[in-house]
Amino acid sequence: MITNGMNDSPHFPAGGEVLTSGQRGREDGLRDGFNEGYLRGRANVIVQAARPQLPFRQVRVLYVGSGKGFPYSPIDEAVIATLRQMTAETIVCEPGVPLVELATSTRPDLVLVLDGMEQPVEQMDQLRASGIRTAVWMTDDPYYTDITFPMAPHYDYVFTLERNCVDQYRATGCANVYYLPFAAFPDHYRPTLTRSPLRGNVGFIGSAYWNRVHFLQPIMGQLMDKGLNMNGIWWDRLPEYPAYADRIELGKWMGPTETAEVYSGTKIMINLHRSPFEETVNKNMAAINAVSPNPRTFEISACATLQLIDVREDLASFYTPGVEIETFATAEELLQKVDFYLTHEKERQEIALRALERTYRDHTYSNRIDEMLRIIFG
Repeated sequence: MITNGMNDSPHFPAGGEVLTSGQRGREDGLRDGFNEGYLRGRANVIVQAARPQLPFRQVRVLYVGSGKGFPYSPIDEAVIATLRQMTAETIVCEPGVPLVELATSTRPDLVLVLDGMEQPVEQMDQLRASGIRTAVWMTDDPYYTDITFPMAPHYDYVFTLERNCVDQYRATGCANVYYLPFAAFPDHYRPTLTRSPLRGNVGFIGSAYWNRVHFLQPIMGQLMDKGLNMNGIWWDRLPEYPAYADRIELGKWMGPTETAEVYSGTKIMINLHRSPFEETVNKNMAAINAVSPNPRTFEISACATLQLIDVREDLASFYTPGVEIETFATAEELLQKVDFYLTHEKERQEIALRALERTYRDHTYSNRIDEMLRIIFG
């Protein structure tokens, strides 16, 4: 919510005389240092705050990773580390191992599969027949539902990060389907508590899906003038790419640590969702619309950075727009809010800090794994 707030103060000392450019630079530097110190200090208090202890369960989990490598591997790392903190034992394997034999020898209380596209469903049928509970956590709904819908009925429990897929999975015969988005893993995503070495005004990290290209192209020059830096694959699709090549890091997959440093050092991060209807990259013949926020929503918020995100229907279930996050519906609104928050430091920082606090309280992998285990084990 844009309100009247604190603009940059005029460059006049107490006596009223106009400052020289050198004096203005010194004042700007002092003010910037103060603002930066305030943000980092408040963020440190939030990150270090004590939180209620989530339950530890005396259960054994056999976790089957995605088998897809990067960029899925950081999700695997987050889930494995969290399970090991919250359960008596977590055994880890990849798709392709003799899973039935491994489960027979270890007798887990649950076999949990991430993504499941690389995991033979016949093995899951055998595990269920032997009395071992199975669950799958879908990573890409609704973008590959042509694959996941036939796969889902082979599991006892299905967890999806897209609310619109819940009823669709139930229609395929799945009895236990739950909406469980991903989250932020604090070991990966947290604010830098000193000034980040990677600093900027406006940032975007993500692949150049066509809906993003078409949305951003008309305003790209204006965003670049405001200090936009980008990272992701396919941005050479942008007709004006050669003019901005020094501001677009092309073709590099950034790991979570580097990504978090960019988030933390950038005043405003843009989050523009991909389209569920782009046939060249999606397998979504049912044309299921996406209404849930993407994982990046939680990861940016975990870094004490103001996030401008395109409106999705279920976003308000996680963050209060105008209070903990900011939204846009049009390119013009995006530009307006970028301009506003680059000149209203206090408002920008307060929203970013509220997002950080909400994320660390409600939207970590500990929160999600606790919910999953409660659903399965009570």
